[in-house]
Amino acid sequence: MILIAFTGNSLAATDNDINEGYKYTNAILQKNTTFDFEQSVQGNGYFMTYIYAKAGNTAVKNYAHGSGSLNSESLLTLQDMDRLTHDANADYNDYYQNCIEFKEDVSMVYAPMRIAVGTGYYAANPLDYSSLLKEKTWVKNYRAGTSMHHEVEYAHALDKELNIVVKEVFNKTYDPEIFGIGYTQMTINEDMTDGKAHIGVLQAADNYASLDDGDFTAENLAIRKTAWRNPAIEIDEDYWGTYHIEKNMTLETPYRLVQKNEDWLPCCFGGFDSMTSAEKKYIKSATGIFDCTCFKAPTQAQFQRTY
Repeated sequence: MILIAFTGNSLAATDNDINEGYKYTNAILQKNTTFDFEQSVQGNGYFMTYIYAKAGNTAVKNYAHGSGSLNSESLLTLQDMDRLTHDANADYNDYYQNCIEFKEDVSMVYAPMRIAVGTGYYAANPLDYSSLLKEKTWVKNYRAGTSMHHEVEYAHALDKELNIVVKEVFNKTYDPEIFGIGYTQMTINEDMTDGKAHIGVLQAADNYASLDDGDFTAENLAIRKTAWRNPAIEIDEDYWGTYHIEKNMTLETPYRLVQKNEDWLPCCFGGFDSMTSAEKKYIKSATGIFDCTCFKAPTQAQFQRTY
């Protein structure tokens, strides 16, 4: 049984059309995409499943295959929301909110299978499927520079409960505030029989939460140091055999910057007078202009009024 719900985007703009991505003024762009997926599967045979979801700077992937019996229930929800307000009468504001949640409760038992396919040759000569169990799940949060990975392979039996939550929020008011946060959580509760389990976590030491959405390009990220270079957190675990494993991993990276830029002509508000002597020396071209010392009030009118 599979239930899928999908809702599209909402878009609103002023008289100026939105062109060339976000290069526009006096416009409002709103996008809110949501997706819900529920699945329940029971049976015997061979199975292969693949799920990939991406919302903004968050992504989740789940892949599994094997032969034998399968009893699985899973839930995937996604939200991808952008709200960009470039109003000429107010401070420009860019707001992004993206979230993915994936839950799974699965029980698999390996067994060799013979499956007749179609009505021709393979109906009379069933195919042999002898595939040990494998399931691989990873979650990435580019806003936080976080990656979590869990994989089970070569298993003869697997009983697992998995829960993933990944989200990002980025709010930029061009003058004066930037706020960004990345949140990633993976919880695992599983029993594995005669197999291999791998758990990995990587957290970048570099600050990704402050990046604007347009900074997440291959060129810009290549300039920054990768998460593998002097990471803040690195976990690499492998277990061979029969194990009961419980993990609860959560990473959160908040960032906030508040700064007020000076007006273009600060002298009108005493801006030059408030500068330090070092700043005045560095911006010496402003001396005599922005401190108003070049202006002297006349003591006598140049042109006398005649009556």
